[in-house]
Amino acid sequence: MNQRDPLKRVLYIDLSRKSFWIDDRVDLFERWLGGIGVAVQLFKEEAPKNIEPLSPENPVIFSIGPLTSLYPLASKTVALFKSPLTGNLGESHAGGRSAIAIRLAGYGAIIIKGASQLPLYLVIKEGEVEFRDGSALWGISNANTVGRILREAAIGRGIRTIMRIGKAGEKLVSYAAVITETYRHFGRLGLGAVLGSKKVKGIIIYGKHSIPIQDKKKYREIYDRLYRLAVGSDAMKRYHDLGTAINILPLNYIGALPTRNLNSSRFEGAEEICGENIAEKKLARRVACAHCPIACIHIASIREPYPDEPYFYKTTFISYDHELLYSLGSMLGVKKIDDVLRLIDTVEAMGLDAISTGVCLAWATEAYKRGIITINETLVELDWGNIDNYIQVIKYIVEQPNDFYGMLARGTREASKHYGGQEFALNFGGNEMPGYHTGYGAIIGYSIGSRHSHLDCAGYRVDQTIKEPPSPEEFVELLIKEEEWRQILNSLTICLFARSIYNVENIIEALKPLGYNYTEEELKKTGEEIYFEKQKLKLKLGFKPEELKIPSRVFETPTPHGLLKREYIEEALQHYIKLIEYKTLQ
Repeated sequence: MNQRDPLKRVLYIDLSRKSFWIDDRVDLFERWLGGIGVAVQLFKEEAPKNIEPLSPENPVIFSIGPLTSLYPLASKTVALFKSPLTGNLGESHAGGRSAIAIRLAGYGAIIIKGASQLPLYLVIKEGEVEFRDGSALWGISNANTVGRILREAAIGRGIRTIMRIGKAGEKLVSYAAVITETYRHFGRLGLGAVLGSKKVKGIIIYGKHSIPIQDKKKYREIYDRLYRLAVGSDAMKRYHDLGTAINILPLNYIGALPTRNLNSSRFEGAEEICGENIAEKKLARRVACAHCPIACIHIASIREPYPDEPYFYKTTFISYDHELLYSLGSMLGVKKIDDVLRLIDTVEAMGLDAISTGVCLAWATEAYKRGIITINETLVELDWGNIDNYIQVIKYIVEQPNDFYGMLARGTREASKHYGGQEFALNFGGNEMPGYHTGYGAIIGYSIGSRHSHLDCAGYRVDQTIKEPPSPEEFVELLIKEEEWRQILNSLTICLFARSIYNVENIIEALKPLGYNYTEEELKKTGEEIYFEKQKLKLKLGFKPEELKIPSRVFETPTPHGLLKREYIEEALQHYIKLIEYKTLQ
């Protein structure tokens, strides 16, 4: 590789000492590509075995890949940390401008460790880090307001990234998010709480570093090919036209849309909250991540009249996608799109992860209706579709006015352990359920996936393409193979929407002008190695796969494949445990 490539440099930031340094880490980037592959190795170097998620010793690692800034849709940044929600490895990805800003600042990875005594925000530039007083920002409840303030604080308009936490991060809510730019997030698993524990309110990253290319002619040929594939793809057109919100109606039709805390898998309000209806009535514009020609981020607008002011309206722009429409729509029995958008806006302002928030509200609603908790805990009545009270509860999760909300701020796993209702607390490994109840692939995938996410191994997608599930053992091995390949995509930090474009052949060709020469076998072997390195790290951090519990509700509500059998999933989990034990002991 070209030795001047900034990708191989790692920026270390010590908040406790207000110091920083830069190391060349050619060894890591040549061996593990970038992204998640490199982040896992850096985390192993920096994290003690028994760290607490909210302790200064918990490092936050941002990492990008060799295709970043060079090819379309290589637009993601990987964040790695110990999750306060699951108590295990936390991995979250975000788009926007973060990846390009990190590379233009001259780095392939950034490590933030230690903790500041006073609130601050970081300004990261080429070869320089500024530790700026953030006391005036601490306590601002609206994360978007923080972003507007920080936009005035540093140079680099248009090519910088601005990350920040909301009040949820300050209050250490276990599923607090980090907002980047205006409509992108490191959403899942509580990165916002980790930064809040370090007193980091925001991060600005800016640079103008050049990126060397060894074979410019070949690079241009491959770039043009990938660009044409992207803009000519039917799948990409779908993401541009309607985004993932297009999933609502098909999932509802086949009986796979979790509704009212998965008491049902069909929602009578699906046609109102579906992507087609929102696009027709509310779509204001589309936004793209940096270096992406697709623009899959869909922004709706709602107008609300000012009290006692005729003909004066407040217009709010709100990003939406399938997971938000599920978690704050069907999961809560909310049938009006303006009401769903109001909930999304409240979650965004507080700086929370939308999926976990919606599932927590759904669990609390059912627990309230069953009498497991009372108004003494909730402070307001909870019922499906009660928007005003849901908005109040979201604020209570952040403010934590009593012990109940302090517990709910730790997620459904901890809340249900304390109050009861574990059988309908929809989490897997502590991470709340995504918006697919499609069959065995989804449930096994949530359970064994490294992030306990639908994005780990796409079991929900497999469910929709098969007539009959294979044996439990075959299903597990199929899902692991998919997750191994996704380690390559996530090491190159390619948007997973583009996975059909960035197949093995195209990735090998795209890497060649940059000085990487892989065969198909070598590339797939690297993905397998990264996967098992991640499993070893999870075990080191305390993950016990034998303690995975599947909520009973999963077996009570039909999927497109009928009612699921607990025995089948238990056999699958036992096979997964045997595979992990065998591989990690080698």
